[in-house]
Amino acid sequence: MKIIKRILFGLVGLVIAFCLGILICALNPSLTDFLAQKVQAMQAGSGGSQSGESGVETRAPGVLPESVPGVNADWLADRENRGYLVPDVAPGNPPTAVKDRTGYEPVSEDAQEVLQEEADTIAPGEVGEGLTFDANFYPYYAMLEPDMQRLYNQIYANASQIITSFTPVVNVDLERLKRVFEAVYNDHPELFWLETGFSCKYLEDGTCVEITLDYNETINDLPAAREIFLSQAEIILSEARNLGTDYQREKYVHDALAGRVEYDVNGRMNQSAYSGLVTSRTVCAGYARAFQYLMQQMGIPCYYCTGFAGEDHAWNIIRLAGQYYNVDVTWDDTAKLTYDYFNRTDAEFAPTHIRTGLSVYLPACMGTDFRGGDAEQPLEENQDQEDDDVQATQEPIHPLTWDDRGKTDAEKEKEEHESADAERRHNLEKAGITEEDVMDTMEEYYKDCKEQLKKVGVGEHTFSNVVPATLWNTVERAYTTGSYRSGYVDAVLKEFKVENFYIQLQVQDLGGGFYRVYHNVLTN
Repeated sequence: MKIIKRILFGLVGLVIAFCLGILICALNPSLTDFLAQKVQAMQAGSGGSQSGESGVETRAPGVLPESVPGVNADWLADRENRGYLVPDVAPGNPPTAVKDRTGYEPVSEDAQEVLQEEADTIAPGEVGEGLTFDANFYPYYAMLEPDMQRLYNQIYANASQIITSFTPVVNVDLERLKRVFEAVYNDHPELFWLETGFSCKYLEDGTCVEITLDYNETINDLPAAREIFLSQAEIILSEARNLGTDYQREKYVHDALAGRVEYDVNGRMNQSAYSGLVTSRTVCAGYARAFQYLMQQMGIPCYYCTGFAGEDHAWNIIRLAGQYYNVDVTWDDTAKLTYDYFNRTDAEFAPTHIRTGLSVYLPACMGTDFRGGDAEQPLEENQDQEDDDVQATQEPIHPLTWDDRGKTDAEKEKEEHESADAERRHNLEKAGITEEDVMDTMEEYYKDCKEQLKKVGVGEHTFSNVVPATLWNTVERAYTTGSYRSGYVDAVLKEFKVENFYIQLQVQDLGGGFYRVYHNVLTN
């Protein structure tokens, strides 16, 4: 009898433990993802991974489980980078100073089965044809297979145009659709009006026939919201751009966000970059997406990384001089600003942070040159040391001196102009361009764009021009507010006798304070 009681008590205990496990996973979706990944790794056996003395999974670099359809396993193949090593155990409890400073909301979906008759009435929306995204800045796009990249383009195009519902351009089920939506959301903090949830209508066979995007309250007056978003970002960027290295710019942005943002789990639109830059009351997602946006604007690759840190959490991965680092501005913004989670390796983050979802396929963070807030500042990627950057004398016994006493204002002004002209010539040479290449004003820029757009004609084309870095903010604002259309587009469309126009900009930093702007256009 006693033996039967013990067996019954044991079974009851197992049932209770099982129910508690289900409850914990339900409350922490990212932890569920982590456990699923570990189960997949165990199922793979010796063919999928091996366990070494380090206590982490030694998965082959860039190799993805076969159970993740639609994801491109080779996207990191051309990079000198090992894959992220998923720790064998979930992180422990966060330190007291940062406990509960999380708040990331994973992508969620709402699905409804419909009949073919209803599916036939759904509008196509934008298709996003011709769009492409640089893997250096949009890694989640690069993770997807070509057909899923087409869907990514479509979701991005419709979100950009605030189109709510549309038919997918490719056959897709809910599982893949959720993965593609996550990729778009993670890559594009500038779409601050896009919510983390979406809806899908599907047929009996599981094929999605309608995607519905959710937008936050900023779409009630999006032009005004964009204006204030850009102006608040510019307050930080205008100072950061004046600093000498990418590391210095990164540290300045880190400190600026920590200084102006207050952690608030009840902050409005707290999953968006808008909450970090405008309302200044947000959670980890708002910190991370604001940081990502500001880094992107300065041409510094920076990614939105999601995972688990006691609860669902978000932080960043940044690339400096070809090396990758973890950055968690939220956890550095405590009662006193710290750099405990600034530019850290995966090994340093492993006790408290673990990646989940698509973020496990972001580059591994193993950089050492810029670790912490007092890192040394070696020469950065594509940054050359010029001889004339260092003032020196051939006769050290006689120090260099500058004496402009006795010079007239006109003489001083002339010297300043000559110095500025010499610096500009030097910068032009450094960027590999000529004076004629540069559009110094919006009038020149619009005139050049108009001439090139007329020259390439109707259809899908690309043209480019060069602007000084000081003009780029004005150019970018023209596209976010739509004023570029009256600047050059409308007149050309009228001449072509066409109505439809779509454009995507890509920007290349040439160095020397000049940007080359690529215009990918489609007219029909």
